[in-house]
Amino acid sequence: MFRLYPERPADTAEVELLFDLAFAPGRTALSSYRLRDGVPMLGALSLVARDDYDVVAGAIRYWPVVVGQAAAAPALLLGPIAVHPTRQGEGLGALLMSESLSRARALGWRRVLLVGDRPYYARFGFDHVPVEFPAPTNQDRVLGLALTEGALDGFGGAVAPWPAARAAMPG
Repeated sequence: MFRLYPERPADTAEVELLFDLAFAPGRTALSSYRLRDGVPMLGALSLVARDDYDVVAGAIRYWPVVVGQAAAAPALLLGPIAVHPTRQGEGLGALLMSESLSRARALGWRRVLLVGDRPYYARFGFDHVPVEFPAPTNQDRVLGLALTEGALDGFGGAVAPWPAARAAMPG
């Protein structure tokens, strides 16, 4: 059995170790991390899963970004998400995804972006979207999900960090 709750500052070190284990310590050099620099993660959506022994078994994080020049449409950037290797195959990744996406809808967010494998994320409704992540991202791995009907219609452009002056409002 797993307990899910929003990530707290006391969880950070253990969650970072999990992400290093899953993705290697060089993960912060990826271009998607430039979209997170100086932007606080969304605590209400960034979840930690602890097992019966109180060990971090999985975690998922979200960050706000904007897409396009003129409209600067808000979106969520999902990632990273990881499950400890000893807990993989138990459905924990799917639980983290479904619970966090449900919470995002409830908070009024309209769309989610991620960089990942389409065959895995398609089961949650993710598909290719015409947005441009900072280089050197493989644009074929950029996926999006509409949390509300039509949220990806006409959606596109360059993905940029959430402006510091902009309030963290759903959109």
